[in-house]
Amino acid sequence: MPQFFTLHQANEALRIIRPLMEEVQAIRAKILASQPEAWPAIEKSAGNGGNRALSNLVQDFERLDALIHQILDTGVQIKDINLGLLDFSAIKDGREVYLCWKYGEGDIAFWHELEAGFAGRQPIASF
Repeated sequence: MPQFFTLHQANEALRIIRPLMEEVQAIRAKILASQPEAWPAIEKSAGNGGNRALSNLVQDFERLDALIHQILDTGVQIKDINLGLLDFSAIKDGREVYLCWKYGEGDIAFWHELEAGFAGRQPIASF
């Protein structure tokens, strides 16, 4: 059963989530930047017991995994890690909807119906 947030609770949760998502985005960028070097390193290390670059990459993935679990533990849903897109389950007029936040935005400024997704975001004033 999802955890439901009021707008106030969701914005309070963002105070915890925002720095975590900032670190997620930094690690994501680092991993993507090292991508051209990663596959040759994987191929070379397969038979020789390891590679320092790969060890660092594994540490990045482990930290990324820990951060994602910390974010999920708040009750929020990660919809798109590339965009840093999060949904907070909420109730509007007796039905479930999402309060929607994207990395780089301030407080929550949008909401949408469950099926509408990011493209169907509406201003929070209509919430």
